[in-house]
Amino acid sequence: MPKKQHIAVMRLSAMGDVAMTVPVLCALVHQYPEARITVISRPFFKPFFEGISNVSFFTFDAKNRHKGFLGLLHLFQDLKKLKIDVFADLHNVLRSKIIRTLFAVSGIKVAFTDKGRADKAALTRADNKLFQPIRTMFERHSDVFFQLGFPINLADPIFPNKKVLKPEILALIGIKKGSWIGIAPFAQYESKVYPLDLMREVLVELSKDSSFQLFLFGGGTSEIELLNTLSANIKNCIVIAGKLQFNQELQLIHNLDLMLSMDSGNAHIAAMLGVKVITLWGATHPYAGFSPFNQPLENAIVSDRNQFPNLPTSVYGNKIVAGYEDAMRTILPNQVVEKIKTSLK
Repeated sequence: MPKKQHIAVMRLSAMGDVAMTVPVLCALVHQYPEARITVISRPFFKPFFEGISNVSFFTFDAKNRHKGFLGLLHLFQDLKKLKIDVFADLHNVLRSKIIRTLFAVSGIKVAFTDKGRADKAALTRADNKLFQPIRTMFERHSDVFFQLGFPINLADPIFPNKKVLKPEILALIGIKKGSWIGIAPFAQYESKVYPLDLMREVLVELSKDSSFQLFLFGGGTSEIELLNTLSANIKNCIVIAGKLQFNQELQLIHNLDLMLSMDSGNAHIAAMLGVKVITLWGATHPYAGFSPFNQPLENAIVSDRNQFPNLPTSVYGNKIVAGYEDAMRTILPNQVVEKIKTSLK
């Protein structure tokens, strides 16, 4: 099969899920340098794909041209003009199903990501739980390209070239002297958020090492207020949230030595850039296939299943299980600090 083809790749949201496509596409363009890729996603995510060779970005205009069913017909017509050869649906939701069906009817080969819902249900159910790792989303995305005739090897990762910090960023954070540690203490759902009083203990302990510079990431007014409280009276700690544009945050993350994150988008952003990541897990678990790319399992610190045997109780953290609200308190601050220090050695 000729590899000089134009591949359309569709993944619209959410931030962490879009970030998880980046390592797969980096491998794809490295192993098939004659292929062209067009990524279809929301405009906010365009910086994820900048600098990746042979990858162009097509903006999904959800509010205007591509809104509703008629908008999806417009989207299909827009994409047809690009002379797509094969279509990879990495989202597998109603919108992407409609687009891939239109491509299939027009004679274009399509494939889509199997999200493994049955495996995830077996992992998270309370009765007859099958507590074993299931295939990662990276492997599932790779399956899509295999079906399209592009087998991918993820064993030797390729990462984007390190981003250069612009003067306006350095004006905020200063010149790098020791180890830069990013900390992203929030997640979409409360069941995935490490208790803030314990996170404060982690920050205080880390700050005792003057060679560490800590950066706190988040978004929105309420999170910024909490970050300011967390960092109060800690000299070597800077709240980044609200002070940099998104593409500038990416530049900073790319230059970190380590990112401490919940099971959230920041973990996947750091991992897609080749940054070392340590994750903290509450209601969810890395066995569900959402562990950050190319990170060893020991970098995922999970809540105690001896005390909370039904963990994981959720794939995404959106299910509230009575009696499991304090599961993450079984992750001790000194355990987190020690893991960070060991990883930086």
